Amino acid sequence: MARTKEFDPDAALQSALELFWRRGYEATSIADLVERLGIGRASIYATFGSKHELYLKAMDRYSEGRDPFLLTELSQPGPALPAVRAVVRRFASEAASPEDRLHGCLITNTAAELAPHDSAAARRVEISWEHLETLLHSALVRARAQGELPADRDPRALSRMLLVLLQGVRIVGKASDDPARVRDAAEQALTLLD
Repeated sequence: MARTKEFDPDAALQSALELFWRRGYEATSIADLVERLGIGRASIYATFGSKHELYLKAMDRYSEGRDPFLLTELSQPGPALPAVRAVVRRFASEAASPEDRLHGCLITNTAAELAPHDSAAARRVEISWEHLETLLHSALVRARAQGELPADRDPRALSRMLLVLLQGVRIVGKASDDPARVRDAAEQALTLLD
C-alpha cells in the first residue's frame, strides 16, 4: 500500500521557488532544499525528480503567477498606451525597490545564469519573453488603431524594444544602488511612444 505524503507538494514547490529565486540555481544545494522544504532528500526526488526538474517546475510556477496579471493589465478595454506605460513603470519601480531588487526576476535571473548552457531553462525563458512581447505588441497594435500611437510607429519593433528594456531594467536594478538609473531609462524609453 502506498504511503500518504506527509507534506504538501504545492507548498514545497512554492518554498523551492522562493529559495531558487533568492539564491539562484547553482548556489542552491539539495541540502539547502531539504532544510528549506522540511522534507527528506528521497521525498524531494520522489515528488519532483532531480534538482533540475524541481527548478524547471519552480520556473513554471513563477510564470503562471505573473503572466495572468500582465494579460489583465495589457488587455483592458479602452486606451492601451496608459496600460503599456503602467507596466513599464511597474517593472522599473520593482527593479528599484529595496525589497524586490535583490531578488530580481526569476526568468531574467535564469536567462543570465542557465540559458546559455541549459536548453530546457532557455526554452522557458524564451516562452516567457515571447508571451510578454506578444502582450505588449497586441496592446501597441490596439493603441495605433485607436490613434494613441503615431501611425509611423512599428508596434512589433516597439514591443521588442520594451521587452529588452524591461529585462535590462531588471538586471541593472538588481545590481545598482541608484534607483534613478532604471526609472530614468524607463521614462526615456516611454518617450518613443509619444
